[in-house]
Amino acid sequence: MKDAEPVSGPVDTPASAWIRKTDDVDAQMALLQLTSPALPIGGYSYSQGLESAIECALIKDEASAQAWITEQLMHVIAHCEAPIWILLFDAWSTMDYAGAANWNTWFHASRETRELRHETEQMGWSLAGLAGSLSWGSADMRAALGNLRVVTLPAAHAFCACALSLEKHDALAAYLFTWLENQIMAAIKTVPLGQLAGQRILNKVRCHVGAACDEAAQRAGASPPRLDTLAPQLAILSARHETQYSRLFRS
Repeated sequence: MKDAEPVSGPVDTPASAWIRKTDDVDAQMALLQLTSPALPIGGYSYSQGLESAIECALIKDEASAQAWITEQLMHVIAHCEAPIWILLFDAWSTMDYAGAANWNTWFHASRETRELRHETEQMGWSLAGLAGSLSWGSADMRAALGNLRVVTLPAAHAFCACALSLEKHDALAAYLFTWLENQIMAAIKTVPLGQLAGQRILNKVRCHVGAACDEAAQRAGASPPRLDTLAPQLAILSARHETQYSRLFRS
């Protein structure tokens, strides 16, 4: 059998095989912008109790850092902050501004220490300011966000995701990935760990983000929502960090 002769000249490939729809690309770029470490909200300055866990020798190497971060993701964030984010996203999406205000206040009240309250206040205020300066969302939405006495980070982030017409599951995953990346960077600086060790942790823990999103969706979808804020060790460590003698981070 004679071998097929090589094709000469350009291959006629449909453009759709190479180019995504413009709206898909725009949504992807908006999601990347919202997830970028360059987003000026100051996340790099917080460790959420991780620095105190290192001080108390609960985290001392790569394995213990990975175990701590995984535990926080699956049994703290996925049980409260992530479901709250979903409830806020749903409220913003349906223009239920009273509902958004209610869940924003609920989350703020659930922060057990001064540092954790200050963290969500500062990052939420910064992100809300950015959304306003970039005119994300309708004027009514921005007005509702601006009317909040205190803007928490989940409220501001869910607002931005809704305003940018992002898919809910993707935006929540991005929110969790940003948290995960900040935790790993804090561990790299404070344990300390090398960059490669940080990437090994990221490579393993990111595989749990999907399960965390699913857990959050189930909890947010229950009637009433199943929100679990019980994390006594984290609260104690956060309180200890407020008077810790030597520290790099603000929480």
